[in-house]
Amino acid sequence: MKGFIPDFSKGDGLIPAVIQNANTGKVLMLGYMNEEAYRETLTTKKVHFYSRSRKKLWMKGESSGHVLEVVEILIDCDLDTLLIKVNPHGPTCHEGYESCFFRRVKEDNALEIVENRVVDPEEIYGKGS
Repeated sequence: MKGFIPDFSKGDGLIPAVIQNANTGKVLMLGYMNEEAYRETLTTKKVHFYSRSRKKLWMKGESSGHVLEVVEILIDCDLDTLLIKVNPHGPTCHEGYESCFFRRVKEDNALEIVENRVVDPEEIYGKGS
């Protein structure tokens, strides 16, 4: 594949990818991509990430079916952070919420859940999710 490649050199081969619902503008999650995940995302039009904990490539929704279909990819001025606008096929968060940002930090530093859970994660991922 020829053409533009983001600057993967600054983050030890990884760049952040902010995922946003293309229809609502809601931020759904943040993940990290290496060059392979970026290329797979471009090729398949489904968002792929590099898992820092598992040290492997993965496609969002590969086990849940809740894939993120790419609508548009934007890049920041330093060419090292992506904003990917998507059509989500189900909730994005593995805890069953539409967004991974379902908790608010209150003034007393306590957490408050600000979204309704869309699905029971045990129904999708099994016990221990």
